[in-house]
Amino acid sequence: MNKATGFLQEFQKFAVKGNMIDLAVGVIIGAAFGKIIDSVVKDVIMPIVSFILGGEVDFTNQFWVLRLPEGYSGPETHEALTKAGAVVLGWGNFLTILINFILLAFVVFVMVKAVNSARERVTRKEAEDAPPPAPAVTPEDVQLLREIRDLLKK
Repeated sequence: MNKATGFLQEFQKFAVKGNMIDLAVGVIIGAAFGKIIDSVVKDVIMPIVSFILGGEVDFTNQFWVLRLPEGYSGPETHEALTKAGAVVLGWGNFLTILINFILLAFVVFVMVKAVNSARERVTRKEAEDAPPPAPAVTPEDVQLLREIRDLLKK
């Protein structure tokens, strides 16, 4: 019973540590942020790209069929072909995910840059507000030797 209690106390200390909670919050916010980026790509960027290319372009359903199963005569959609066992190179889905990654990396870069800039400003402000360092106190024996030196020069 004592080992079980010790184990539970150790687990409680581990789970309640600040770093563990920060990590959990970061993962939750990161997952939500990933959904936002997915929406930006799907609902904002891809429609603009479709407009520029002159029509309905759905990159998630763009693919090349490398090999069809023998005698296949069904629909030629990505889902139907992969379900039928065709070898399909889904370059459109890859392109969409790549754009998601680039946007997410860019936003994280901008956020880290902003945080570093804010930290720099706080550090600079703290340095400006800090009192000037106290003048160094010269030890008594060094001061006495300097006085002797100055007397000998005269």
